[in-house]
Amino acid sequence: MAERLRVAVLFGGRSGEHEVSLLSAQSVLAVLDPAKYEVVPVGIGKDGRWLAGTPALAALRAALVGQQALIGPAATTPRPPALSAPGQLAPAHGAADDGLAWLGGRADVVFPILHGPYGEDGTVQGLLELVDVPYVGCGVAASAVGMDKVLMKRLLRDAALPIPDFVVVQRHAWRREPARVLSDLEARFGYPCFVKPANLGSSVGVSKAYDRADLARALDLAAQYDRKLVVEEFIAGREVECSVLGNDEPCASVPGEIIPARDFYDYDAKYRDDETRLVIPANLGPEVAQRVRTHAVEAFRALDCAGMARVDFFVTPDDRVYVNEVNTIPGFTSMSMYPKLWEASGLSYAALVDRLIALAIERHRDRAGQPIAPAAPVAQ
Repeated sequence: MAERLRVAVLFGGRSGEHEVSLLSAQSVLAVLDPAKYEVVPVGIGKDGRWLAGTPALAALRAALVGQQALIGPAATTPRPPALSAPGQLAPAHGAADDGLAWLGGRADVVFPILHGPYGEDGTVQGLLELVDVPYVGCGVAASAVGMDKVLMKRLLRDAALPIPDFVVVQRHAWRREPARVLSDLEARFGYPCFVKPANLGSSVGVSKAYDRADLARALDLAAQYDRKLVVEEFIAGREVECSVLGNDEPCASVPGEIIPARDFYDYDAKYRDDETRLVIPANLGPEVAQRVRTHAVEAFRALDCAGMARVDFFVTPDDRVYVNEVNTIPGFTSMSMYPKLWEASGLSYAALVDRLIALAIERHRDRAGQPIAPAAPVAQ
């Protein structure tokens, strides 16, 4: 039997999306074939400490037990706890070196399932570059730009992709001159409009403002999470998502549509509301669906992404398509949109994980100037 690859699955992290990361890791760990891989769970607690191997797996199980989650082929995908609820990974109590050691010298490839800051933003990717180990997903620059909505939108705009109009409000300006900021935003967008922290995911800190009081509250909320606040025009359209997979020759999945149970696709609609629906494939005309897929690949390339990304869109009733965001480490539970879109495109969850690991090794060899075998095309 061929020697197994040693895969470190990295999860948890210090961000507000810690619990979502645990659920994603649960699903990845459940499908990694033991005949192909020697799997080492590596967890990061909210305090920044590290665990590896059996202690990390035990901490993951303990964190999820309140949600009736199990590690294994029969694992279900429960709703995550509230962001303020207990259930984070326990501190490593001096075992930090054990967790870090698996990232360099012991692992053949690292699969980071870290959502949000301190994981999806280039910080961990820089560490993995430093220890020279292959890792799944985007590199340092693409990860950092993908997390910063301001930089992302500027790159998308520079690539001539259609995006909603937006402005950046600095937190210090909002606190110093709130009346002027509100007046400027009302003149630019009117109502409703959206307010977001520049650097966060899973719709944490995102609000839809219908009047001046809403807008003030939304800016206050976003300012709790970031020094840069993004205010966007409201696009009256359907929320459509498309998954992208690959390195130099990325390909796009079939598009899917989100029909949230709430006013918009916020954190609760994503992870707690049973009535939120995913429609796969999205009910789009062939030309519109192809435009979504084309723009998804163009956005992937505009940010210089690698491995994977999910691109989110608005599609208006008159079939205009707007790129909303690029997510470089999308939710990865078995019920998340990214893997489900690939499943609908002919690639199972387990095959998708295999493919991402192969792409990580391919990219690492390419960056080192080593020859790489042509990648097998993804069935469309």
